[in-house]
Amino acid sequence: MRFNRQQAKDGFLRNEFIIDFPGGARVDTHFGPYTVMTDQPPSGGGQGSAPTPFSVFLASIGACAGIYVLGFCRQRGLATDGIRIVQRMEMDPLTHMIGKIALDIQLPPDFPEKYKEAVIRSAEQCAVKKHLENPPKFAVPTSVSA
Repeated sequence: MRFNRQQAKDGFLRNEFIIDFPGGARVDTHFGPYTVMTDQPPSGGGQGSAPTPFSVFLASIGACAGIYVLGFCRQRGLATDGIRIVQRMEMDPLTHMIGKIALDIQLPPDFPEKYKEAVIRSAEQCAVKKHLENPPKFAVPTSVSA
């Protein structure tokens, strides 16, 4: 099934993503005018030509927090030069799943002290983080395509 760009409203499908399989272990997700390409490493049967779906998921956490930090700084006229977020994940040895994610907002020495707690609060507003804290219910039906 190919993504039909005519279905897009204002350039973005808000409630529907189309996932297809272009070959090998590649899995692409299409939404609005965008395509997120994923692959598996060679050890998993892929070519390693794109990040894995799980890596994209993890990257979305830091990127989302980054959007909120960027918006915070822009609203206050603060330069973002020298600001970065380092995301670290800790694996739970029992479940082999990620048990903790830390987002270290690294600020330059001249970042105003009065905004340090507020910039943390802005990153905590990340929609991806909030969805992980209150996860949606999943449904996985099948249907026959025409």
